[in-house]
Amino acid sequence: MSYTDTIATAGQTIAPHANWSGIDAESVARMRLQNRFKTGLDIAKYTAKIMREDMAAYDADPAAYTQSLGCWHGFIGQQKLISIKKHFGTTKRRYLYLSGWMVAALRSEFGPLPDQSMHEKTSVPALIEELYTFLRQADARELGMMFRDLDAARAAGDEVKAKQIQSAVDNYETHVVPIVADIDAGFGNAEATYLLAKKFIEAGACCIQIENQVSDEKQCGHQDGKVTVPHEDFIAKIRAVRYAFMELGVDDGVIVARTDSLGAGLTKQIAFTREAGDIGDQYNSFLDCDEVTEIGHGDVLITRDGKLMKPKRLPSNLFQFRPGTGEDRCVLDCINSLQNGADLLWIETEKPHIGQIGGMVKRIREVIPNAKLVYNNSPSFNWTLNFRQQVFDAWAAEGKDVSAFDRAKLMSVDYDGSELAAEADERIRTFQADAAREAGIFHHLITLPTYHTAALSTDNLAKEYFGDAGMLGYVKNVQRQEIRQGIACVKHQNMAGSDIGDDHKEYFAGEAALKAGGKDNTMNQFAA
Repeated sequence: MSYTDTIATAGQTIAPHANWSGIDAESVARMRLQNRFKTGLDIAKYTAKIMREDMAAYDADPAAYTQSLGCWHGFIGQQKLISIKKHFGTTKRRYLYLSGWMVAALRSEFGPLPDQSMHEKTSVPALIEELYTFLRQADARELGMMFRDLDAARAAGDEVKAKQIQSAVDNYETHVVPIVADIDAGFGNAEATYLLAKKFIEAGACCIQIENQVSDEKQCGHQDGKVTVPHEDFIAKIRAVRYAFMELGVDDGVIVARTDSLGAGLTKQIAFTREAGDIGDQYNSFLDCDEVTEIGHGDVLITRDGKLMKPKRLPSNLFQFRPGTGEDRCVLDCINSLQNGADLLWIETEKPHIGQIGGMVKRIREVIPNAKLVYNNSPSFNWTLNFRQQVFDAWAAEGKDVSAFDRAKLMSVDYDGSELAAEADERIRTFQADAAREAGIFHHLITLPTYHTAALSTDNLAKEYFGDAGMLGYVKNVQRQEIRQGIACVKHQNMAGSDIGDDHKEYFAGEAALKAGGKDNTMNQFAA
């Protein structure tokens, strides 16, 4: 509905009420446009449609991949989207990622926790709601400034500018974008997963990522000791998430099935099997077993190819898989997930290597031609070392002289100016586009970027401010840079909603409104 139509609709509502004479239709219209999304479900339905359209666009052209950055606070998510609109003019194909790791490390009442599903599970939907609260506030703030400009143009009698601003309002692009939300391993059984998924969706999530680890043995994807579940167990949780989406009317909801099998050498259960070759039997086929020569106390036995076998069981009561079966298990996990309700895949790897990822995707696409991945461009990888080693290996395979380099020490600053380092950096720069084209990656994300940027910027500020630079350490490296780079937060009162509040005060009280944005507000110093 256009700005003019919204005003007219509000006016029709006001007109029959004689005692509503103090309510201005244009002010109502502005408030409605500044609060486009009334509920989390409105957001989930809107963003699910965006994701589905982006997935179709990627199928048509792998150059149309999508990206996101992880965030642990609503303000961080808001500033990302404000920056995206500022630098690129559109939020198209740019999302947010909600990392369970960062919730555990930064949002738990227990304090910092490892990524082991020990944090309060309700803290995750609470963060989804918080993120969308801040994104909606970004809309309200930006539209509010446009409305002020519209009033100023009208007051100056500049009808052309007024029409331009009104057109910009009619074509306004919201800061609200899809969030890929991490539900870990579901925080319990399938019923617990379903209940929590509903909380995610009601908060606004259109995309839920779930992994095939055992819920009560959950580990970070880049740590040791990971334990997977049989496919039937994982399928039940995928279905639970789909039921949650459909119950709440978000029929386009997106499910990302994550497999940790590449780095997981253990399982807690031997899969139930009905007949040879079924999915349970395939899962069990990877178990590390010895042929039975004698039955010992408490042994668990299975049959394989007509032979009686004893799976190797650890004192932890976990069973181990045969070494070297990780890729095969990943491929089976991915095919089975896509055939049973998942939309996208996530393969957790130990390094960012296009050949490794692409090799698995090729095998998956032999069965599911349009299989697509979400990939974790993880800060847990040493990107510099990994890509320098990849270049070293490629050069060595080509017969190029690499005697000037020590492969084990390629992270050394001594190599920073080398041709090898330059080629590695170029491969890092093009990694996302190359992997989207060659490895089926639809969505690239960095899980923990703001965890690291916050630490780095704080370290730099502390070194300067508490050192010889004193206040200049803040002014030169923070405030002056905000001004020079046009960072909206330099006017932090405006960012926190002070001007929005002033507008509302004027709507409510007219000339009697006591506003904060007068001539004595020190934020006016940043107008110059």
